[in-house]
Order: sequence, then structure tokens, then C-alpha cells
Amino acid sequence: MLTARRSTGRVCFNWYRINLTIPERIESFDPSGATVVFETVLDDYAEVWVNGELSRALGQEGGSVINGWNAANRLVVGRNVQPGQQIQLAVFGANGPLSNPPTNFIWVRYAKLEFYKNAPAVPLALTPAEVNVDIVRLDPALDAIVGPNPKIFKLAEGFKFTEGPVWLHESKYLLFSDPNSNIIYKYMPDGNNTGKLEVFRTPSGYAGADIAEYGQPGTNGLALDAQGRLTINEHGNHRVSRLEKDGKLTVLADRYKGMHLNSPNDLVYRSDGALFFTDPAFGFPKFYKDPRKELPFSGVYSLYKGKLQLLNSEMSGPNGIALSPDEKYLYVGNWYDVSLYTNGKADEKKIVVMRFEVNADATVSNGKVFFDMTGAKGEDAIDGIKVDQRDNLYVSGPGGLWVISAEGKHLGTINAPQHIHNMAWGEEDNQTLYLCARRGLYKMRLNIPGSPAITPSMSSR
Repeated sequence: MLTARRSTGRVCFNWYRINLTIPERIESFDPSGATVVFETVLDDYAEVWVNGELSRALGQEGGSVINGWNAANRLVVGRNVQPGQQIQLAVFGANGPLSNPPTNFIWVRYAKLEFYKNAPAVPLALTPAEVNVDIVRLDPALDAIVGPNPKIFKLAEGFKFTEGPVWLHESKYLLFSDPNSNIIYKYMPDGNNTGKLEVFRTPSGYAGADIAEYGQPGTNGLALDAQGRLTINEHGNHRVSRLEKDGKLTVLADRYKGMHLNSPNDLVYRSDGALFFTDPAFGFPKFYKDPRKELPFSGVYSLYKGKLQLLNSEMSGPNGIALSPDEKYLYVGNWYDVSLYTNGKADEKKIVVMRFEVNADATVSNGKVFFDMTGAKGEDAIDGIKVDQRDNLYVSGPGGLWVISAEGKHLGTINAPQHIHNMAWGEEDNQTLYLCARRGLYKMRLNIPGSPAITPSMSSR
């Protein structure tokens, strides 16, 4: 990493050059055959030259010319590299256009190299296309939710694993995580036309030298606080953070009693600002057996008035989390698999939705099993949970998206072409359910709006 103020004066410019040699190894990572990406932020204007040429190969965003204060630039500087290979980078920086002399400085905010292997195809937004949907109807009450002819539309594809979506009502776009790729994406729908897909933030959850060991180093759950600021659960950094309006991160929680959190997964805000989140060990390279794991349990927490409170430490795999519309109950999905801890039998699993009564101080009481999915057909574990305004639950579980009534009755299951892992309510009426399903992004219209209801404060963010 290179971070420094590099020049002074009313009009100033500099060349920054570095000769790179691809190493034999970067800790446990073998760079043979990798793609090398150079990322830098340089205020205010710059050109990036690779081996004496002004490269036109683009990375995830940006190109060979940097333009603007704090503008991130990612440039592919080598593909299929081999140990010993040399790459010369030269960055020409100026503090502003010569026709309008500025008073600021040249400032290299940062510069770093990233190595990638087996990179997937570039994710693409698609023209919304109807796909097959299979609805298992177990109760007539489901008809009032999905209607007689429900449709699912595919919006984008090519991701490694989609998760943690959140809809921004004022801006009218969706943010979602790809924890495997260490990226937060931004999807802007355009009616029946092809939407626009952009990288919103990368790296999203981790940038350590041992990143190649992590299957899911990036963010998972995303949520907005009452001020419209994005809160993110960072797997690799083992923390919950808030993205401020100026782009800086504020760490909200990263330790409990001096020990690092595991890998914060999903989260939900109460209307008064209390934050509830789950913290399993799914973000570690070796999950529960990883030597980097410091806490002896997986937790469910609340963060209220600056105080981190452990609500439950008895669930082995707490994952999805949601509040009832009246905020009296907290729902938490739990996946227990003894093989994660020991060499136990594969059938020793328990998949349940827990329900807790929520107290005014953001603690909980009277926890009990609300719904038991143990033994259900399908290999997928429990994942995201969302609730509509009639207190119906939408739970990612074995075999699909389970719809469960407020009384704990299984109304039916929604099956998309790919398994649905998490969801977000969106659009102006809050009746579009965006679906993060493995490598794709989908949407589905429902007849009941999602919870929480859209309020004037939400729509004015």
C-alpha cells in the first residue's frame, strides 16, 4: 500500500514509477496464471501506464485515466502472469487541469495490487426475462399472496454468489453483496428494459494478504439506518460497519469482550435505531474449525445506544434475521450441523426458525422454536428471512423459499431456477421482492407489501 501527500504548489505534477516482479508465492497464494489488478486513488487527475503504454484494458471500473477527487481506479495490468515476470507501472499525476490552476495538492490516497485466479465471467444485467417458477401450494391463503399466475423475472447473471440485498427507496436502486467476489453491486432497474449494473464497493469486506484462503471474504448482509446510511456486515474483517455519506467507514462492532466477532451475516434495524445481527462462522476459511476463530460460540447480538449486547449464544448457525411488523418479535433462522464442529454424522442436523420477544432495551426473552424445517427435502440450509405487512414470513430453506403464516403454518414454497438465498422488498409500493439466488438476481411481484412499510422518512432519504 502507498498512501501519502506527494507534492505541493499551486500547479504540481509528478511521475510515480515502480517495477514489479511477480513473486513465487504470496503467503499461501500461488500467483501462477493469475490476473493482476492495480487499484489506486490519486487526487485529482492521473494517467496509468503499463510497460510503457497507456493501457486501455479495463478492470471492474475506471480505466487508464483517473479524473476526480477520490475517484477509484482499477486496471488490469497482467493476465496469466507467471512468477518472475516483470511489470512496470508508471502513474502521472497532476493536481488539476492546467487551464484552471487549483490550490490543492497531488495526493496518492492509496495504490495496491490484487491477484485473482479462476475469475468468473463479468456479471451482466439482462433485459428482464420471465423464467420458470414452481409454486407448491399447501394452503389457500397462499393464493392471496402470490396470485393465480405468479411470475419471476431474471435481471442479472454471472455472479459467484448473491446475498444481502437492500432497496434504496429515494434513489430507486438495489444494492447486494457477492461475498465470494468481495464486491457490493448496484442494480438500477429500468422497467422492461435492461437495467444498469455497477460495482458499488470493492473490496467490500476484506483486503488482507491471506485473502486467497477465504471463500467469502466480502460483505454479506446490508441494511439502511434511519438516516439512510448503509450498514454492512464484513465477513473477512469480522465486523459491522457503517458507510458514511463521505465514503468513510465507521466501525460499529468488531469485538465482544475483547474477542473478534466471527463473520457477521444478516442484520435488521428497529425503527428506533436498535440494530440486530447474527454472527455465525461461515465467513472463516475453515468455518467453525478455523484457528482464527476467537469466540467459542456463534452469537445473536443487538447494538443499542452504543452498547453491544449478546442476545443468544446457543444457536450453532444463526443466519437470517427479521422483525415482525409491530417489532414485538425477532425471528432468527438457525442451522445446526454437528459435522461443522466434529466428525459427526451427516444426518445430525437441525433447521429451525426461532422467535424471541423483543424488549424495549433491545434485549430479548422467551425464545422458542417458531417453525421446524428439520428433515425437509432439499440440501440447502436456512438462510435469509423477510416479513410482509401481514406478518407472513419468507424463509430461504431446504428446497426453496418457504412462505409461513404468523401462526407458524407452512402455506407453500416458491422455487426459482436457482436456489433463493436472500430477499429484499423494493419498488415504490414495496410489493416487489428482489431475490438473490446463487449466481443470479431475480424479482417477483407479490400482492402484499413488505415490512417495514414505506414511511415519509424512508422515501426522502
